[in-house]
Order: sequence, then C-alpha cells, then structure tokens
Amino acid sequence: MRACHLIASSFIFLAGASAPAWGQETVNPQITDAVTQANVEELGEAPALSESNLFQALGNAAHNATTAQQQTSVTAQAATTMGVPTLESVDTESTETATEDMFGAERD
Repeated sequence: MRACHLIASSFIFLAGASAPAWGQETVNPQITDAVTQANVEELGEAPALSESNLFQALGNAAHNATTAQQQTSVTAQAATTMGVPTLESVDTESTETATEDMFGAERD
C-alpha cells in the first residue's frame, strides 16, 4: 500500500497538484485507477512478450542452422571440385612401374 501511495503521490506532483502530506491516506481514486490499470497492462503483456521473444529466438536459431548447413554444403562442393582434378592429375603409370619394381612383378 505504501508503494502505491508513493506512486500516486508522484503522479499528483507531476500533474501540477500539490503533493499530499506523508500522513495523509486519501488519494484521488482516478490516480489509483490509472496506476492499477498501468500495472495490470504490464502484467497482462508480459507473458505474450516473453513468448514472442522465445519464438523469435527459436526462429533465429533455425535460420542460423540452415545457413550453417548451406555453407557446409558449399565448402564440401568446393573441396570436391578442387580434389577431383588433383586425383586425375596423379601419374598412375609411374606408380604402377614403381610398385612392379618393388614387388618384382613383370609388366604385360
């Protein structure tokens, strides 16, 4: 009750009226209604805002995961593109000759 009284007192003071004395218990009902409505509005909006923040975070996480998968795919494709010509450029004839020399096999 004391916090409500202080809030109401500050509203009265900001509105240009004289602030009530500390011992005074009467507060304009319009002020208390305004404070109550503001508090109820905040309490009513809080769960919806929290849930919307959660869903936005989940959406961002899904977007980040999709982007990471796409980048991984691009990197794998680039590695394959560079690796195939490297494999094709290996001189297999010299490898065959060296292997035959090591094992003593005869060539056809």
